[in-house]
Amino acid sequence: MAPVMVDRRTGALWALFGAIAVVSSVLVLRRPPAERLSDLHIYYGAAQTVQSGQPLYGYVADNGGPFTYPPFAVLLMRPLTVFPEGAVQVAWLALVCAAVAAIGYAVARPAGGLVAAAACVVLLSAPAQSNLRFGQVSVFIVLLALVDAVGLTPARWRGVLVGVAAAVKLTPLLFVVYFLLAGRYRDAGRAALAFAGCAALAAAVLPADSWTYWTGTVTQTSRIGNLASLGNQSVHGMLMRVGVDAGTLPLLWAALVAVICGTALWRARQLWREEHPVRAAVLVGCASVAASPVSWTHHQVWTVLAAMLLVATNGVAQRVAGLALLAAMTVSLGALLRDVSTYPGVQFALENARTFGAVAVCLAGFGGVAAVAAHGRRRAGLRVASVAAAVVAGFVVLPCRPAPTRRSRRTRSPTPATRATSSPARTCGRAPRRSSSASPGSRPRCGSTAWSAPP
Repeated sequence: MAPVMVDRRTGALWALFGAIAVVSSVLVLRRPPAERLSDLHIYYGAAQTVQSGQPLYGYVADNGGPFTYPPFAVLLMRPLTVFPEGAVQVAWLALVCAAVAAIGYAVARPAGGLVAAAACVVLLSAPAQSNLRFGQVSVFIVLLALVDAVGLTPARWRGVLVGVAAAVKLTPLLFVVYFLLAGRYRDAGRAALAFAGCAALAAAVLPADSWTYWTGTVTQTSRIGNLASLGNQSVHGMLMRVGVDAGTLPLLWAALVAVICGTALWRARQLWREEHPVRAAVLVGCASVAASPVSWTHHQVWTVLAAMLLVATNGVAQRVAGLALLAAMTVSLGALLRDVSTYPGVQFALENARTFGAVAVCLAGFGGVAAVAAHGRRRAGLRVASVAAAVVAGFVVLPCRPAPTRRSRRTRSPTPATRATSSPARTCGRAPRRSSSASPGSRPRCGSTAWSAPP
């Protein structure tokens, strides 16, 4: 009787997953054409531009978005142009949902019920919904890096998927460093060779575009959008919202990234040796989210996985922390509670909850405090102090004056490509409220002055 009950529960969970996928996809397809899978529209147009022999990085879609990925990425997109864009949109939504299900398997295997539950949680989260809404490639990058890092690929090919993922988006290169620290030297070598091979292939097919990207475009983060927007939940974006001056920002950001990544990578190395490959991989992924100059909502699937792993661990404190992080990754706390929180520091913390969450995971290392405590209270105390210091620092940098009772509103730019003529106003590190005309989860592009809350 018990196995039958388990099978029924598993089937019910997968039915729920299917219902969420269908409803989410239908809602995306019912959006206005200009807002429907806008990033996929950019990929599709960029592939057509390359086929017509025109410069890839001179292309700007009619929705105002340029192509920002390495040239190898557009080679993967070229087959899409064989089909009508409408058909590609439907297929892309199905593939995103399938990728979410595969991520659930990689994290919660082999238990069928847990896999289905994990897939449902991920699909309901803001990052997965953002991947669906924008038609983003980020969920596939997470899947490739996760499957490779946890060891689901055959040993002789392990590392190749990380290299391919990095050739599409550069952030998975952090996994190469992780492989080296964990003693997985062959995996690191295969990842580096795969990345170099993909880049070489793109250079052979698109030599001019490859030269343009690697000699200039790769460093032009302003092409991606307004990095001070609340949608950018990286440490770099948070520092910009605080108002750190341009001269200090690079040094402060580099120092924080060094601490965050160094702590996360060292703890990931320990987790790998303790035979916790999933936690190790997710920890490295969270470090890439926190450290990248740009971490839009659709990049933050790693943080959702971290929250689920915390909920699944022993210990009340970790489970509560996981539930809180999961809530922050599902709804925008800043938007939900902005009429309740009137103190600037509280509002700032709510609006940057996803940044603080990713950083806290990196510094705490998935219960690394508790694990270290078993070997020595002193080291555990140092780790607790480091996490506490990171949280306190977020409030120290803010002026301690009450927020105005009436908040100013900033309307969205007429088009995503509108350039900023002046810096957006800030109030104690808090962005002005988004106007009702701005769509939830929208993110400014190409220097737009619009501020958007993370969806």
